Amino acid sequence: MFRIVVPVIIFLFISAATLWASDLHMPGAGDRCPVCGMFVAPYPEWIATIVQPDGTQLYFDGCKDMFRYYFNLAVEEQAKLQGLFVTEYYQARLTPAREVFYVKGSDVYGPMGKELIAVAGRKNAESFMQDHNGLQILTFDQLALDTLPED
Repeated sequence: MFRIVVPVIIFLFISAATLWASDLHMPGAGDRCPVCGMFVAPYPEWIATIVQPDGTQLYFDGCKDMFRYYFNLAVEEQAKLQGLFVTEYYQARLTPAREVFYVKGSDVYGPMGKELIAVAGRKNAESFMQDHNGLQILTFDQLALDTLPED
């Protein structure tokens, strides 16, 4: 029974995350990053978003600024959020932030300079790191304010 239940649970979790991501809205022309103030709509390949407890979204011009915002929230506030999503580099679509790897220190720059690059799959992250002179691969759980790229 265990052999059947675990795959079903994993499938339901992935399906729910995929459905949830499809309900996300993209930023409008006037939406600005709450960290740096930059308009985010002109950079769709870099957008990251936090879904707040009331379902509204905050938009960021990259993972780095989203995580700056997130890690400055109290743990209780973080727990109330409905989700964090980043644009995956190769597929260029919003993906749950916990489901990707982050390459730090590459020669690929975002709208605000040095950026964490969100890549799905460990092998893809390793390949990206090698191809783009990355310095480190991090998981969501390894991220903190002091692990984010400097401006």
